[in-house]
Order: sequence, then structure tokens, then C-alpha cells
Amino acid sequence: MPQWKKTPLGAGGLMLIEPPVFRDERGEFMETWSGRVFEELGLPIRFVQDNQSLSLRRGTIRGIHYQRAEAAQAKLVRCAAGAIRDVAVDLRPESPEFLRVFTADLEAGSPRMLFIPKGFGHGFAALADHTVVLYKTDAYYDPASEGAVRWDDPALAVDWGLDAADPRILSKKDRAAPGLEAFLAALSQGG
Repeated sequence: MPQWKKTPLGAGGLMLIEPPVFRDERGEFMETWSGRVFEELGLPIRFVQDNQSLSLRRGTIRGIHYQRAEAAQAKLVRCAAGAIRDVAVDLRPESPEFLRVFTADLEAGSPRMLFIPKGFGHGFAALADHTVVLYKTDAYYDPASEGAVRWDDPALAVDWGLDAADPRILSKKDRAAPGLEAFLAALSQGG
């Protein structure tokens, strides 16, 4: 029987996960999550919330978002339509990869998913019109615990996978997100 594959990205628990895909004359089938399989992969996660976003146009950027303290969320992200450049930033001060930026391209038709552990900032850019992203979280969204780091902070230098001619479509909240310097200042004050 085909096996699930996991590919670590760095040392902090971030990883690409690929379930087996079963194809025949009808099309294809795959499991997108299995508690038993995730335990076997060393990821005993209990997801509590599913989220879906639709980005109408290429160039839409969402993030970089995170949840603080007990509301921190691990995520399992996949692309159901279109394509994305998924971005994860290690925001754990104790991590040897603190502030390292990781990217993974995910697209519809591929079984590839990105597992993002607690303590990472997360965002993505739509690389195609009408892009649908699905992600599970292991903690409920808590607006009081929400934070963000500016998507274009030069200290992070995120490569969003967009051409110079592509628009940068963001929410007002993401456009107003503080830079990395504000995040680091809050950390030093215990926030």
C-alpha cells in the first residue's frame, strides 16, 4: 500500500506532506488528513477548525499572521484550486531558525500540503486567479490573540513568487500590519 511522505523543511517541525493518490479511469481519490497517519508520522495533532479562502485575483497576498500564547495554531494547508506561494516565518525566539522564512508552492491537482507548527507566522500569495486555499488549525481563532508582521518587511525579504507586473492586493489590515521591528520590541517586553 502506498505510504504518506513527509519532507522536513528546516529543523523546526515545518514539513511538506504528501498523501498517496489513487487514480483510475474515474479520476482520483486521496485522504487529506488522517489522525492515525499523522500519529504514525510523529504529528499527534487534534484539529478543531477548518478554514477556506478564495482569492479572486493573482497577486492577492494574505498575511503574515500569527496567534499568540495559548491561541497559537498549528496548520495544515493545501490548495484546492489555482496555486499559491505559501510562506511560513519561524517566530519562536527559542528556535535556532528564529526569523527564517520558508516558502512552498502548492497547487490544485497536487497532493502536497504544508504542515506549519505552532509559533510560525503564516501567509500566502495567490499565483492564479480564483485560488482556493483550505487549512485546518489545532486551536480556534482568537481575535484578541491575533498578530501580524508586515508582508513586505525588508528584514524578512519574502519572495512571494509574483512578477513585478502583478498587483499586490491586500486587506486594509494587512497593509497596516506593523513591521518586524515592532514584533521584536513586543517580544523583548514579554508580549
